[in-house]
Amino acid sequence: MKTRFLLCITLGLVAPLAMASDGTLSLRFSDSATGSQLPSGWKHYAMSRHKTKAGVMLVRDGDVTVLHIDANRGAGGIAHPLKLPPDQVLSWRWKVDHSVARANLAKKHGDDFAARVYVFFDMPANALTFGERMKLRMARVVMGHALPRAALCYVWDNTHPVGTIAPNAYYGAVRTIVLQSGNAHAGQWQSEHRDVAADFRAAFGRPAPEITGVAVASDTDNTKGHVNAWFGDLTFSASTAIPESTDE
Repeated sequence: MKTRFLLCITLGLVAPLAMASDGTLSLRFSDSATGSQLPSGWKHYAMSRHKTKAGVMLVRDGDVTVLHIDANRGAGGIAHPLKLPPDQVLSWRWKVDHSVARANLAKKHGDDFAARVYVFFDMPANALTFGERMKLRMARVVMGHALPRAALCYVWDNTHPVGTIAPNAYYGAVRTIVLQSGNAHAGQWQSEHRDVAADFRAAFGRPAPEITGVAVASDTDNTKGHVNAWFGDLTFSASTAIPESTDE
């Protein structure tokens, strides 16, 4: 079994992070210096143990620091553990130089995306299929640590229509949601605002459990391409009010 990014990340219980007075939680790259040192709480995680790791750096884009992932026939990303109720609006902005031409979200050999944003959930074990539980157990033995049980994976795809929801080709308890597709907006920052609980219900047909983490990633290890992705700050809001911007 190929061990993908979801099956590599340790997401144990963590102390709740401090929310701002307006009920928002910001995970900021824009306050950081450029270079390889990640902001507090973020950690590097390989998406595959046996493939080339993508380069991950904090860089300047105009007058703002953002995260850059350079996936050259490889894969990589970073993750931040959380402990949040599911009624959140997640906002961020992202940019890619192009989509992954040979990707195909329905096939294992095509499971590559120019950019991904994961939200991890504490799905009850009894809500998983027998096969999904077995995959988690196998991955835990291989990786040596606990694994998240379910996730939404927001992606910048190549051909599927925006709004497509599909199970991951490797692990069905990850549901892919296409937010950007193709190259019409390549090279341009795109802002996203997602009602996480509503997306979970649409993807899984049940209420969302507690959020246990978030991650950003880019990968071309299956299709052997080369893509660059950039990510701005991520903000969780406990209200339905959508922030005007995720970066300052």
